[in-house]
Amino acid sequence: MLLPELRNQVLRANQEIARRGLAPHTFGNASGIDRSGAEPLVVIKPSGVDYASLTPADLVITDLDGKIIEGALRPSSDLDTHTLLYREFPQIGGVVHTHSEFATSWAQAGRPIPCLGTTHADYFHGPVPVTDPLTAEEVAEAYVRNTGAVIVRRFRIQNLDPLAVPGVLVAGHAPFTWGKTPADAVEHADVLEYIARLAYRSTLLGASDAGIPAYVSEHHYQRKHGPKATYGQG
Repeated sequence: MLLPELRNQVLRANQEIARRGLAPHTFGNASGIDRSGAEPLVVIKPSGVDYASLTPADLVITDLDGKIIEGALRPSSDLDTHTLLYREFPQIGGVVHTHSEFATSWAQAGRPIPCLGTTHADYFHGPVPVTDPLTAEEVAEAYVRNTGAVIVRRFRIQNLDPLAVPGVLVAGHAPFTWGKTPADAVEHADVLEYIARLAYRSTLLGASDAGIPAYVSEHHYQRKHGPKATYGQG
């Protein structure tokens, strides 16, 4: 069986999606990529399989063109979004897609999540962006691949670093997050849902979309992620 360790990482990430309540039923998926060989290989959840019954052998391995290399089941229907993100964001090693309640609500509203407090600033360097809606032509041509394309387009337009902004809201759809590993990607999905819930409640209480002062959010982000980071033991 190819890539046993990455299979285990991806399995745990998928199980964490369910354990943390980030996707009802079989919605959502996690993947990871191995870039060590001559050809990068992606490990991803099979389509429509219940999280509780997943095993490492159920996971599907594909190349970056979506060709199945190993696996008896159909890969996630979101595969082409995952592979496009891996091609365009070579820094990342894991991708997670959820339909978590509050993050999906912001996505369905077509609104970025403003940085209203330091909890947000600790993980996202600025607002959580929202994509443009897909056009009718993009949906008809290749809906899943173009979902990835509108994500990448938003990051290019705003000149965003995918490691500094480890997630996005797809307009009218739901969030995608990523990280250096599948575990990082699911942690970012969990944090995104938390800050989406905080932002929703803060907005109801009258918070301005202007958010906290930039110098405060910058200080919090840099103390955790900057070259002189003081957070944690590493």
